[in-house]
Amino acid sequence: MSTHDSTFRAMGSEVRLIVEGPACDGRDPAAAAAETIAFIAEFERRLSRFRPTSELSRLNADPRATVPASPLMLDALDAAREVAELTGGLVDPTLVDEIEAAGYRHSREGAVAARLQDALALAPGRKPAGPSPTRRWELIEVDHEAGVVHRPPGVRIDSGGFGKGFAADLAVEGLSGFSRCVVGCGGDLRVGGASADPFEVLVEHPLTGERDQKIVVGNGGVATSGLNVRVWKREDGGFAHHLIDPSTGRPAWTGLVGVTALAPTAVEAEARSKAALLAGPGGGAEILRRHGGLIVHEDGEIEPIGPIRLQPNRRVVIPMNAVAA
Repeated sequence: MSTHDSTFRAMGSEVRLIVEGPACDGRDPAAAAAETIAFIAEFERRLSRFRPTSELSRLNADPRATVPASPLMLDALDAAREVAELTGGLVDPTLVDEIEAAGYRHSREGAVAARLQDALALAPGRKPAGPSPTRRWELIEVDHEAGVVHRPPGVRIDSGGFGKGFAADLAVEGLSGFSRCVVGCGGDLRVGGASADPFEVLVEHPLTGERDQKIVVGNGGVATSGLNVRVWKREDGGFAHHLIDPSTGRPAWTGLVGVTALAPTAVEAEARSKAALLAGPGGGAEILRRHGGLIVHEDGEIEPIGPIRLQPNRRVVIPMNAVAA
């Protein structure tokens, strides 16, 4: 059996790609990997909010209430709606104004994150995040038959809450037929294939950087969200990060600094990890309980939640310190 294993940069993150084969249809792992790398590059080109010419940026700037959209864009907006519905609006794809106001207007690719411990020392009182009372995400309507999206002008969409997981899921779908494949986009990873041979995923601690927490994944998704990934110092001396409390429009400080979630897909795992961190210790544990995961408290304590397998035989690292776009 031949294996292709590569690491490259995309979507502001380190991407890990493993393809084992050949596939049942005779495809070569290296050729399939090249197609997957090209797909991820195209995904970023079309769905990044940091690229003024991307389809997403053009949609956000369009003054019309009904805008033609590609099949990929329509599927992405379906995923955005599903993530918001799954999390009760905690992971809200329409918070572009709010995240830009916090200081995240441009990609942080290559930027050095502030020290999380310094940010925690100056952070406001901890409380769980809540959904926005405006629920703007409910105003996004997708019409696949007509090939259009309906939304009020001015409602802008951010792919940051679902994009990397969605890309990983689509990439693994394209690798169907191989005995085993893994696509990990930053902290969002999807495992697929016919083999029952599981992978060991090492999760980096957001405060210490240690990678001593291990989760076993057969088929399915695993995602990690952490405050250390994108935290920065503002001009006023305070600190901000990328996880916005929809109820206030400001960065959320909930008492958790990292969450890893398991789920059937990477996009669902991404949604659950972000929602659990936003919900704080109590609510976060409930969000993870069905599929399992880990939550990391501000004092560094790691709390396992739900079903987690701990007897792996291969390793795939989720790099929580990657700077994601």
